[in-house]
Amino acid sequence: MTINLPPELPSPGRGGYFGDFGGAFIPEMLHETFAELRATFDSARRDETFWQSYVDVTTSYGGRPTPVTYCDNLSRTFGGARIYVKREDLNHTGAHKANNVMGQGLLVQRMGKRRVIAETGAGQHGVATATMAARLGLDCTIYMGEVDVARQHPNVFWMRQLGAEVVSVTDGTRTLKDAMNACLRDWADSMADTHYVMGTVCGPHPFPQLVTYFQSIIGQEARAQMLAVAGQLPSRVYACVGGGSNASGIFTGFLDDPETELVGVEAGGKGVETGEHAARLAGGQGSPGVAQGYKTVFLQNEEGLMRHTHSVAAGLDYIGIGPMLADLHQRGRVRFESATDAEVVEALRLTMRKEGIIPALESAHAFVAAFREAPTLADTSAILVNQSGRGDKDIFTVADALDDEDWKDFIGQTAARYAR
Repeated sequence: MTINLPPELPSPGRGGYFGDFGGAFIPEMLHETFAELRATFDSARRDETFWQSYVDVTTSYGGRPTPVTYCDNLSRTFGGARIYVKREDLNHTGAHKANNVMGQGLLVQRMGKRRVIAETGAGQHGVATATMAARLGLDCTIYMGEVDVARQHPNVFWMRQLGAEVVSVTDGTRTLKDAMNACLRDWADSMADTHYVMGTVCGPHPFPQLVTYFQSIIGQEARAQMLAVAGQLPSRVYACVGGGSNASGIFTGFLDDPETELVGVEAGGKGVETGEHAARLAGGQGSPGVAQGYKTVFLQNEEGLMRHTHSVAAGLDYIGIGPMLADLHQRGRVRFESATDAEVVEALRLTMRKEGIIPALESAHAFVAAFREAPTLADTSAILVNQSGRGDKDIFTVADALDDEDWKDFIGQTAARYAR
C-alpha cells in the first residue's frame, strides 16, 4: 500500500492559531528564521513532487507502511469490540518519530543548513534525529533532561554512537520542557546554519502544523488498512498524548469520519488527585497560557508558573499539549482520558503475555483506555490503538516497576564487574 497524495489537514488560521490555541510568541531575532521555515514548508507543500519524495524515503528507509495487527487473544480476553493495533513500533528506530524527522530532513536540505538540534524526553525523537543526521551528513546536538538521561540511557548510548552530541540539561525539573527551553536558546544563537527539529506538535507556528503534516501518514495508512483488514472503520481510535504528535498523526486520518470517536490518553501518573501526573485535559487541571512560544493548555498555577509533572513514561510528562489537539478537545471532537502508572505497567504486562507485543510505556497508556472500554462496545465493532513505539527502550523502568529479581541480580553483577 502506498499513500500517494498529500493530506488535507486542518489548517491554522491567521497567526498560526487553531481556534483559541497556537500562535508564534517568539523573540524578534527569530522572526527571520521562522519566516524562512514557513516559506520553505509552504513551498514544499505546493510542490507536487515533495510529498512523493517524503513517502519514498519513509518507504525505502523508514520501512513504511507499518501494519495494522488484529489482537485476537486480547479481543477474547476482554470481549466486546475487536482490538486492532497500528504498529508504529515497527517503523525505523522503533517509533513514529522517524516519520517527522525524515520529513524535516528534506526541508533542511531545501534550506541548505548543515546542523540540526532537537529536544527529547523518552529518547526516541533524539535517536530518530541522530539517525536522520547521520544519513544526511549533518552535525547534530540533542538536548535531554538529566532525569530522562538517567532513565533512558540506552537511547543516550545510541544517539552518541550515531554521532550526535547529547547535552544533559540540569535546569528546572530536568525533563522535557527544560530540554525544549535549552534547544530554543541554542537556536537563538545558531539560527543561520541550524534547524531545530521539533519533535512534537507544540511550539511556535509552523511547528504544530508541520509535524502534523508529516505524522499524518499514520492516519492515512490506518484508515485504508482498517477498511481492508477489519472491513470497517473503527468505532474508536486511541492514542497516548504527551505533546501529541502520534495522536495528531493518527487522528487526522479519521477527522472526517463522525462515526469514529477519537480518544487521547494522558499520563495519570500516581493519580490525578495526587498532583503527580501530566493530565492537562483529562484531569481538568490545565488552563490556557503562553509558554515556549505558543498558546495552549498548560499545567500551571494561578500565577502562570508551570507545575511539576510526573509519569512513568518519559515521553508523556510534558506540561502542555499541541494546540490543534487543544482545539479539537474544546470543540468536542477528541475526548481525553488518563491512565495511571500502575495501570500502564499492567497493560504492558498483559499485552506482552497475550500477544507477544511490547509497547513503549507511552503507548501502553492508550492500551489502558482501550482495555477499559472494549467490553462496553458491541462485538460487531472494532477499535484501533496506535502503538507509537516499542518498549525495549524502557527495560530499566519496566524491570524496576515489575520488581524483577533476576534483573536486579544482573544489574548488580554488571555494576560489580565495571567497578573492578
